[in-house]
Amino acid sequence: MLHRMQCDIVRTAGQTIQTLLADLQNEDELFASTATLHAVEAQLLVMSQTLAHLAPELHARLHRIDWQGWGQLHHLLETGGQPRREAVWYGVRALVPATLELIAELRRREPAWFGIDY
Repeated sequence: MLHRMQCDIVRTAGQTIQTLLADLQNEDELFASTATLHAVEAQLLVMSQTLAHLAPELHARLHRIDWQGWGQLHHLLETGGQPRREAVWYGVRALVPATLELIAELRRREPAWFGIDY
C-alpha cells in the first residue's frame, strides 16, 4: 500500500505540473509568470521529496529514474538555491515525464506492487 500511495503522490504532482504548463508556449513564459513558476516549483518539491523517501524495494525497481537529477533539483528547491532555472526546466521537460512513464510502466508490469493490502 505504501508503494501505491507514494506513486500516487508523485503521479498527482506530475499531472498537476503538466496541467499548469499546458498553455505555456516556451521556457520564457514559465519564468515570466511568478505565480505559475511558484506552483510548478511547489509540485516539483512534492515529487522530489516523495521520490527521496521511496521504499528501497520500489527505488530499486525504478532504477532508470534520473535519481541524481531529482536529488539536485530537490536540494535547490528545498534550500532556495540559485540559479535554478536550468534545473527547473530540466525537471519539467525531462524528469517529470520520464518519471511518470517509468512509474506507469512498473504499474503495468508489476500491478501487485500497487494493490491495496489491508
